[in-house]
Amino acid sequence: MSKTTYFKFLLVFSIFFFSYSLSSQSDTGIAITRDLVKPPNLKKGDTIMILSPAGRIKNKSSIEAGIKLANHWGLVVFFGNHMLSQDHTFAGTDTQRTEDLQKALDDPSIKAIWAARGGYGAVRIIDDLDFSKFMENPKWIIGYSDITVLHNKIHTLGFQSIHGQMPLTLDLEDPVQKPSIVSLHKALFGKKINYKLDSSEFNRLGESKGQVVGGNLSIVYSMLASKTDLDMRGKVLFIEDVGEALYHIDRMMISLKRAGYFKNCNGLIVGDFRLKKNEGNSFGKTLEEIVLEAVEGTDFPVIFNFPAGHVDDNRAIIMGDYVNLKVTKKKARIGFQ
Repeated sequence: MSKTTYFKFLLVFSIFFFSYSLSSQSDTGIAITRDLVKPPNLKKGDTIMILSPAGRIKNKSSIEAGIKLANHWGLVVFFGNHMLSQDHTFAGTDTQRTEDLQKALDDPSIKAIWAARGGYGAVRIIDDLDFSKFMENPKWIIGYSDITVLHNKIHTLGFQSIHGQMPLTLDLEDPVQKPSIVSLHKALFGKKINYKLDSSEFNRLGESKGQVVGGNLSIVYSMLASKTDLDMRGKVLFIEDVGEALYHIDRMMISLKRAGYFKNCNGLIVGDFRLKKNEGNSFGKTLEEIVLEAVEGTDFPVIFNFPAGHVDDNRAIIMGDYVNLKVTKKKARIGFQ
């Protein structure tokens, strides 16, 4: 055997062995994760764009609080050309919403994209967006609810994003919202975030670490088996929702379990769940019982009552960043890197 042939054989064997090792680790549940890219921290004078990738807003005055807050932080605000467009419940047609978001993704002078609101509609345009220029010049994408579609997509591409308050739901005079506003500023401007909560009696104790992913439970559930599905190995799942019946929450949690979401998960953070109006408990189980039953057979920590979701105190979460969880009988601590 010639030296050239020998070295070629050695190279092919090494590649095969390395690939097999990764596959073996995957099968045994050992986390194979990559560090996600953090977009540049904002600074005074940066330009951000407010747009509506999903539901429509009635008028510009409905997001005035968001504009005022951004200006107070020293940011220059631009708006999507079709932000006020209407197509039934959507903020313009799919084409118009795609055009606005694509422009913001492509423009390197735009340092953050702030969704005016959630609603429904991002899933209709997600596969028509080109993220190649975004990947060259990453920027923060901010929002919650339906914006979970974008969080999932950004995560699969290898970038961090922010689950947090949106302009339509902001009330700068409401003292309840102050902690969420402070946390959003910290997330955007590169200041460390740590949360300490009184421990719920339903919390599952323990310590762990992992990249936090997820968002609105209904959206995460709807992404199963799609290109924006999540790989949960070594991750910490955050979930929240609004207006759902208990039986449907059970259906979604069992579906995540069947999809293997909890098999190799490192933690679960349960945010605010506003149940369907006039929801009794004919289903026979509480939210906490539903969640804990779905994760039976696992040993990662579970935190209930985290202040995030469709609630006034909607604390910022840096999606894709590593979090350290420490849950004791008295306190639950969540620290971002």
